[in-house]
Amino acid sequence: MRHATAILLAFVIAASAPAAALNCPNGMQARAVVDLYFGRNIGEVLGVSDNAWSKFLDEEITPRFPEGLSVTTIEGQWKDKGSGRIVREPGKVLSLIVEPDAATLAKIGEIIALYKTRYQQQSVLMTQQQICASF
Repeated sequence: MRHATAILLAFVIAASAPAAALNCPNGMQARAVVDLYFGRNIGEVLGVSDNAWSKFLDEEITPRFPEGLSVTTIEGQWKDKGSGRIVREPGKVLSLIVEPDAATLAKIGEIIALYKTRYQQQSVLMTQQQICASF
């Protein structure tokens, strides 16, 4: 949980200053795009089935972000630090366009912590960037 808190603190610091300084054209608003990368293997086998992912999306993610989101199915790979071998696994990328405020960041932190605990994951990769958006 301390790791998720540190990530969110870094996100708050990185997101709040540039968002305020972002000079968006008329009719557009400063927002952050947050992408969360969820691995689906537990160990070396698929541990998060399509049904389990759909349930997690319906019960944990959608109630926190009912305004909208995007999910992409991916095939990812990463280097295991212990063995040095390349590990390939299926995954999902959740993309959110949000205001980077404390309430939003808390929801993102909850999603990350829940997924890691429920599906025995070491991490959920999070990236963010500042954008101008109109809806």
